[in-house]
Amino acid sequence: MVSSSPINASRAERRARSREFTRAAILAAARQVAVREGAANLSLRAVAAEAGFAPAALYGYFANKNELLIALAAEDLGAVVRGLRELRGEVPALGRAAGVVIDLLRHSETMAAGAAALPSAGGTADAERLFNGRLIAALRALAEACGTPDDSRQDQADIVLIAAALTGVAVLARSGRLQALGFSPAELIGALDRHFAAGTAPVKVS
Repeated sequence: MVSSSPINASRAERRARSREFTRAAILAAARQVAVREGAANLSLRAVAAEAGFAPAALYGYFANKNELLIALAAEDLGAVVRGLRELRGEVPALGRAAGVVIDLLRHSETMAAGAAALPSAGGTADAERLFNGRLIAALRALAEACGTPDDSRQDQADIVLIAAALTGVAVLARSGRLQALGFSPAELIGALDRHFAAGTAPVKVS
């Protein structure tokens, strides 16, 4: 039996880094295309052209457009997690945490499209597993930032409800529908605050 040598290990590490670099380049190109043309109009061919790759090269990383959109949405969730974790050390407050979530999601072109691309029955693709992991991390970070326990099923249900409400507010704000309805994000976050965490800090939403 031939044991793994340091040279082979180094080559494998370089291949892994190269693959991760290429994947990141594809996602960056996809985000640019989504911003320019709209996430709904995203195509692997357009992304490949933006990234400077042959279209066939993308299939080694993403099986189809839906997987690519899901991966972009997972990146959006990662940004939410980082934003919420930056609140560590501050007094937990639903309003402050909600402001962070809405500010990030309302400027995202890909979150709603990525969520819509998820299979209804659940699957095993890497992009979907990554999305699910990031979603759980975002819910936990939101619970911590709000100062809401997540020990019981009811606690967890409350966090999911808060997250769903904030996502909906962000989508409505992004589309201009919230303003058309006569509401501001801060007003609706205040309503959530009254339902779930009365007495939290004032909300600042840009």
